[in-house]
Amino acid sequence: MHHTKLSKRHWLLILTLSLLTFVLGTSEFVIVGILTDISSSLHITNAKAGTLVSAFAITFAIATPLVMSATSHFPKRKWMLFLIGSFIVLNALCVISTSYFMLLAFRVMTAIVTGVLISLAMLVASETMPIKKRGLAISFVFGGFTLANVVGVPIGIVIAESYGWNATFLLTTFLGGLAFLASFFVLPNKLSQVRSSIRDQFSLLTNPRILMAFFIPALGFGATYAVYTYLVPILKGMEVPNHSISLVLFGYGFISIFSNILAGKIASNNAIGRLRFVFLVQAVVLTSLFWTTNHFIIGLVNIGFMSLMAILLTTSTQLYLIDLAEIYQPKATGLAASLMPVASNVGIAFGSALGGIVYHQGNLMNVTWVGGIVAVSASLLTFFSYHLDQKQKKSA
Repeated sequence: MHHTKLSKRHWLLILTLSLLTFVLGTSEFVIVGILTDISSSLHITNAKAGTLVSAFAITFAIATPLVMSATSHFPKRKWMLFLIGSFIVLNALCVISTSYFMLLAFRVMTAIVTGVLISLAMLVASETMPIKKRGLAISFVFGGFTLANVVGVPIGIVIAESYGWNATFLLTTFLGGLAFLASFFVLPNKLSQVRSSIRDQFSLLTNPRILMAFFIPALGFGATYAVYTYLVPILKGMEVPNHSISLVLFGYGFISIFSNILAGKIASNNAIGRLRFVFLVQAVVLTSLFWTTNHFIIGLVNIGFMSLMAILLTTSTQLYLIDLAEIYQPKATGLAASLMPVASNVGIAFGSALGGIVYHQGNLMNVTWVGGIVAVSASLLTFFSYHLDQKQKKSA
């Protein structure tokens, strides 16, 4: 099987997996856009509504590796279809939620389903493609997320503005149905089932190299989300008119498409070496928001750069984790594939929580400093990881 050409079946599978991550991403991220609607309708503060973002992310982060390890021997196709079915039901339940606690409960359950499905999508993409095309396949599957921010979230916001936030979950329920149909017809039957013990899986998490590689994307995402979670209040502070906010978020998402394309390019060669400097640039971009948001245009341009930097780390760190797992614990590549989405959610939870704490102290714009400091620490970790790689190469 050394074909480097992708067949029609390969492409169909890639597109189906991308559709799936698009749907999951829309459901996960749309909450940032409708936070203020939810808080006014349920009579809670914005900061409390922000817990819907962090609770989702924390659950995602804790549950995904546990469930992935416990179910590594399940037949993948049936298991994925069952999970997509559950996703549809849970989003339908969000439509009829009338209290903060109901919504929180259904969102937490959705987070578990989302985490496992994303990891399975990554795994299926990396195991069904020719080795040379793994990076391409994975950046496409990540592309689904990027598109969720560009297309899914703004549509969700527009629906919330017209019909109330509950209606936004009608959209995600309907999208879930589409993903189910596509997966039903396209997912292959013969996918790997690894019988490995949970101990094998978790020995991966005690490996210092894997742990370091895990915290690189966690800090990278944390840096962005310390600011991004509070982007709507920041835009309001810049006196962006309310009806234009979804337009700005659409622009933000549109720019991140290029971030995703660049992420694939960075991953193609000396990925970790290049990432060291990506994070330093990200730190500068985030910190400068402290000043640039005083000017309407310069502020918006700066926010555009923030989006361009946001996901440059994805493809590189995803492949890095899978490759490290193949060196240190070959039976646990399933868990390794889930670590990148888990890391990004640890970052989202940690970033939005840190941002929230600083926001509470009074000055909203201090979140930009938090973002910058977190990005610098991501860079330091990458420098260290790269240094260890080089040392290992020399000794080998």
